[in-house]
Amino acid sequence: MTFNRRNDRNMERETSEFEEKMLFVNRTSKTYQGGRRFRFAALVILGDRNGRVGMGIGKAKEVPVAIEKAKSIARKNMIMVPVENGTIPHEIVGENSTSRVLLKPAGPGTGVIAGTVPRSIAELAGITNMLSKELGSRNKVNVAYAVFDGFKNLRTAKQVRALRGTEAAPVTGGAQ
Repeated sequence: MTFNRRNDRNMERETSEFEEKMLFVNRTSKTYQGGRRFRFAALVILGDRNGRVGMGIGKAKEVPVAIEKAKSIARKNMIMVPVENGTIPHEIVGENSTSRVLLKPAGPGTGVIAGTVPRSIAELAGITNMLSKELGSRNKVNVAYAVFDGFKNLRTAKQVRALRGTEAAPVTGGAQ
């Protein structure tokens, strides 16, 4: 797949606001009469470290083309992650297929304590303090989808109040 120079320059300008991280490349082969033919799948995460993050899987006969496809898919599948004081607002479990990922907020200075995939996604989303545990299948693609499911379902206290149509209740100090 060839690109002309003008489109390449436009693509570079678009991606400059996002950091990218390639999580893994998978190689598959099929045997034909003349020999084996290889195809590649790449999992790429894009993020601006300010709450926006996206994930894409690209497949092609060559690795660079698969990575480019994954980047363009990730750009289309961006989500906003609510980040409060460098962590997530509440505990949540994201699910996909047989993979489940527990995501928990953490205090300042804790850092991101997580596996490779949840750590990469959290860091590119701008989360600096978080705990996570991968439950069930540890397949990287399913874990990535599970983390995104958890992030999509996160709500801030302000969003919940707006959905319920209630005002902020004053905080009282103990029982009366």
